[in-house]
Amino acid sequence: MRTLVAIPVFNEEKYVHRVLERVLKHAGNVLVIDDGSTDRTPALLPNYPVDVIRHAVNHGYGRSLQNAFRWAISERYEWLITMDCDEQHEPEEIPRFLDEAERNGADIISGSRYLPDSADGDSAPADRRAVNLAVTEEINTRLGLNLTDSFCGFKAYRVPPLSRLRLDVDGYAFPMQLWVQAVANRLAIREIPVSRIYNDPTRTFGAALDNPETRLRHYRDVLHRELRRCAGRLPDVALAGLCTGCRG
Repeated sequence: MRTLVAIPVFNEEKYVHRVLERVLKHAGNVLVIDDGSTDRTPALLPNYPVDVIRHAVNHGYGRSLQNAFRWAISERYEWLITMDCDEQHEPEEIPRFLDEAERNGADIISGSRYLPDSADGDSAPADRRAVNLAVTEEINTRLGLNLTDSFCGFKAYRVPPLSRLRLDVDGYAFPMQLWVQAVANRLAIREIPVSRIYNDPTRTFGAALDNPETRLRHYRDVLHRELRRCAGRLPDVALAGLCTGCRG
């Protein structure tokens, strides 16, 4: 399989050299999306045999993934693996995604830090775990999924179906739009266990989203907006409980 590994980065000078050295042991095609870093990250990237997309300013995690999807589609890759650059995703687990891609017929293989077989690791910060649980439960109820971790960025995507998605959420709420459109486009989804690592539980989401109640409200706003946009292609239960005036 012709596979691309895409890594969004923003001010990751502390981690980027170690992560890329480890990733390159398992992947021959690597794309780094530098989302407007203001530290030494841009100066370090030329030391590695990777392609780079550079944002002049910070646009957000979702925009970086949109760029990764477009690159993978235009370069005709078969599979795209996305992972973070803060050493919370283990490059040594890349082969597990490749093995699953070869045998299980899924379109999205999503890492989960909370499956029973996930390696014991760090405890998730309480507010992050609570938000993840609440959002994951709502996504499962509305979309008929059985996810255990709706926010893990360690994923593998079959590339051809990505061209059917119309993704435009630039920030951390990107997964809300992704899951809705994946179901609306009948993509097959599977989870696999990945390690649970929290090197820096104090990392910021930026501005108001550091408040967990605000963050949860924002995620739900994006989720509900996308549910309304895709309503005709979703299970009837997807719109249950949304206000009548919000249905479209």
